[in-house]
Amino acid sequence: MSILTASFGNQVMMLALPLTAAVLLQATPTQMGLLTAIELLPFLLLSLPSGVWLDRVRKLPVYVVGEVMMAVAALSVPLAWWMGWLTMPWLYVVGFVLGTVHTVSGSAAQIVLTQVVPRERLVEAHAKNALASSGAEVLGPGFAGFLIKLFGGPLALVVNAVLLLASAGILKGLNVQERRQPLPEGGSVWSGFWPDLVAGLRFGMRQLVLGTLAVLMAVGQMAHYMALTVQILFATRTLGMTEQQVGLTYMGMGLGTIVGSVLGRRVSARIGPGPCLVVGFAIVGFGWGLAALAPEGALGIAAFAFMMMSFSSGAIFIFINFLALRQAVTPEPLLGRMTSTMRWLSLLAAAPGALLGGWLGEHVGLRSALGAAAGRSAVLVIVAWRLPRIRTLRVLPSPDPRDEAAAAAGAARG
Repeated sequence: MSILTASFGNQVMMLALPLTAAVLLQATPTQMGLLTAIELLPFLLLSLPSGVWLDRVRKLPVYVVGEVMMAVAALSVPLAWWMGWLTMPWLYVVGFVLGTVHTVSGSAAQIVLTQVVPRERLVEAHAKNALASSGAEVLGPGFAGFLIKLFGGPLALVVNAVLLLASAGILKGLNVQERRQPLPEGGSVWSGFWPDLVAGLRFGMRQLVLGTLAVLMAVGQMAHYMALTVQILFATRTLGMTEQQVGLTYMGMGLGTIVGSVLGRRVSARIGPGPCLVVGFAIVGFGWGLAALAPEGALGIAAFAFMMMSFSSGAIFIFINFLALRQAVTPEPLLGRMTSTMRWLSLLAAAPGALLGGWLGEHVGLRSALGAAAGRSAVLVIVAWRLPRIRTLRVLPSPDPRDEAAAAAGAARG
């Protein structure tokens, strides 16, 4: 229930914030790129230290606080608009707060799932998790577009805040048996902080599967944020879509999520998590390429909706396998540090991608940013398929016994 509630809230946020910037504040492509890059900045600054901290504290309360903080950030936008203070710098601050929450609370949410699901069922669990939110992703964007059309982007964020607070209330009532790294006698959660941070970073970079996945995901995220930066501007300025039409086309993401959730686990079981990951990259890139060539008018709007569907279905193929693979090879005492390290490594190129997408959109054309994202994805698919470590990865691996022994020794030392 919490997943469904939060997903509805996220659909409103996903549309209302960029539409407020693009339509109400008339942001340039460069400003949109900067907004996206600022949202990503906390990942680069906080991912690694937050992973060490999360290994030592209960994750569920962190998840709950994160939902509340996002609600407060969302409410600040209509308040600033009503007071006449709303500017792009205000949205930059909101974006930084949202990025901070996603960095810390998002990692906590991923780890909570591993506390309640056996490792051999992680792909299935991530697929079901995505399917549980697909109803909100089908209906949510249309609902969000209607709210934005009726009240405007800023006021629509009030609904977003209410839904996030409801999600926090549901989460607070959960009973999760969490396992934490033991602390040294008389110590605090900050004792031995830097050695543990370095140990987590070394594990993520030394483990061959994790290192390969991190590089592939970094390239994929760069392409994603190139496209993400311009897609609202492309829809409203190149294709001439209204706010409500944008919301309706975003419903394609929900349909794609359903398709990806239903088929992703089956495809992964048939061809293996490595090849399924490559298929996901191909699906996403194809959608961007098609949209880049789309004409104006009804056909262009249909192509944009198909792009959104391709992105979400391909993203499910990618992430259910990416998350399951990285969790499967990681000893439990290192899950927090591994999660934060992998998110940090995979998002290193995301902010440059957002800035590059904004620059291309402003100086070359909005279509060029989508085309560049599609081209980068095509290269990624070719390179990933030529890597035996990915192409032959047919089953989920297990943690290396040496890593498990080292992690256990580190936990014992506290």
